Amino acid sequence: MNQRTSPDLFHSPSETAAPWWRTAVIYQVYPRSWADFDGDGVGDLPGITARLPYLADLGVDALWISPFYVSPMADAGYDVADYRDIDPIFGTLADADALLERAHGLGLKVIVDLVPNHTSRAHPWFQAALAAGPGSPERQRYIFRDGSGELGNEPPNNWESVFTGSAWTQAEVGTAERPGQWYLNLFDSGQPDLNWDHPQVREEFRSILRFWLDRGVDGFRVDVAHGLIKAEGLPDWDEPASQGPQAPPTCAAPMWDQDGVHAIYRDWRNVCDEYNPPASPEHDPNADRILVAEAWVEPLERVVRYVRPDEMHQAFNFHFLQTPWRAADLRSSITESLQLSDTVGAPTTWVLSNHDIARHATWLGLPTDLPRPRGLRAQDPQPDEALGLRRARAATTLMLALPGSAYLYQGEELGLPDHTTLPDEARQDPTWHRSGGTETGRDGCRIPMPWQGQAPAGGFNDTGRTWLPQPDSYPALAVDQQQGVDGSTLELYRRLLSMRQERAMSVGGFGWLPSDEDVLHALNVAPDGRRTAVIVNFSDSPVALPEGEVLLSSAELVQGALPSDSAAWLAVQNEA
Repeated sequence: MNQRTSPDLFHSPSETAAPWWRTAVIYQVYPRSWADFDGDGVGDLPGITARLPYLADLGVDALWISPFYVSPMADAGYDVADYRDIDPIFGTLADADALLERAHGLGLKVIVDLVPNHTSRAHPWFQAALAAGPGSPERQRYIFRDGSGELGNEPPNNWESVFTGSAWTQAEVGTAERPGQWYLNLFDSGQPDLNWDHPQVREEFRSILRFWLDRGVDGFRVDVAHGLIKAEGLPDWDEPASQGPQAPPTCAAPMWDQDGVHAIYRDWRNVCDEYNPPASPEHDPNADRILVAEAWVEPLERVVRYVRPDEMHQAFNFHFLQTPWRAADLRSSITESLQLSDTVGAPTTWVLSNHDIARHATWLGLPTDLPRPRGLRAQDPQPDEALGLRRARAATTLMLALPGSAYLYQGEELGLPDHTTLPDEARQDPTWHRSGGTETGRDGCRIPMPWQGQAPAGGFNDTGRTWLPQPDSYPALAVDQQQGVDGSTLELYRRLLSMRQERAMSVGGFGWLPSDEDVLHALNVAPDGRRTAVIVNFSDSPVALPEGEVLLSSAELVQGALPSDSAAWLAVQNEA
């Protein structure tokens, strides 16, 4: 391998005293599947609180909790009926307060999910809209339209739901005297879209933000951040409305990424800044309250608009998440991500897995040219689990060497795969049901965590009940089976997180070094000048490592060489 160790850095080192959110590793907790305190088969807030020491020991800086609000659970809590209270299956507001207190006592920040694109059909506003009828002020807070056709019994336009089928649900049957009305639901029919042109909607969400900020949350992950504003006139759109993997570009779609969303987030940024004014002499960078955009937006130039200095603090880097396991593709994705984020002074926020897509340990075990699926069924081509885990460990080793912030999805530190043979009768994702079983849905990546290999439900609770069944592979991957075991995926993550912080890699400069076609060789240069090389081998044969001290590797070296589908970090000296 080429031994030159002084690349031209295309991303410069940052200040070591950067605000916490610019460098944080944030761990996503999916509350239904994290830990079940009361034994009913569904995870809850007391379960999260009881397991917080595990996260502190792992070495993350914050946790993001998926929705826990009052909900009929048409979409696992992303259909909110009351934004200011906790659904009884998860606990109470007192439980939420106890969680916040315990997390902060352990030095962990807490980010909560906010779902502003739509409410639940059970929300009091929507129930009032149905009762009030067409033309009423109550209906103006949602997107109701007269239907098409002679009696208004056809949808107002041709938009499709992300969960398949029409994006419109009929509110009442039309007559010859009065056409029926329909409401827009870009997701499930139990999730009516709000009208963000209405001042009451905007004021309500300012109030919701303050409610949770007053209780001590450290930020909000904003669901469907690119969807709040729709194009004027709701014009027909001949492409699917799907977002995420395999979705078409969003820049022209009338339901996504409209310029009007940015005024909303500038307003919200002002609300967050009220709690720790940036211009105040008392401003504490460790006390910033933040906004994180879930914006499935292409191209990347559109994504960085969400993290301009007066808008959101972070946006998930879904471009990186979807990049195939090839050296050239990843090099291009990383370069473009850092360079475009630098144009607006924002950190790049790296992510490999979440609750909406197949885990990267599963996806990377499939042929490289296959697009990333949301989930797999037993009759689908099955991943090579050993290869998938090997590549997943290498991908994480690469990701945590990159400057900026990073997100981990619960259980990835155990190398958990999806449940790819989940019985169809156990599936709960609305995508599965709305599509009549043609779309697998996301249940496979939402399986309850295994904590103890030999305990009921893997230690998820004491009763053995689980809202989704666990696969046979989970007991051997449980926390107690990996804790303290040299070479385990859990211990690899702990070392990566510890060394990332120790070597100030999150604020490092970054550049590429010459390498073979199937090898990535990069350098992270900390503000104090320490140099950490990261090497990833995509070839079929081991590759020699450059001179330097091997700090860690995702797989055992072969006579000092890096095996295929593996990555390593080395401490290297300045070039003479």
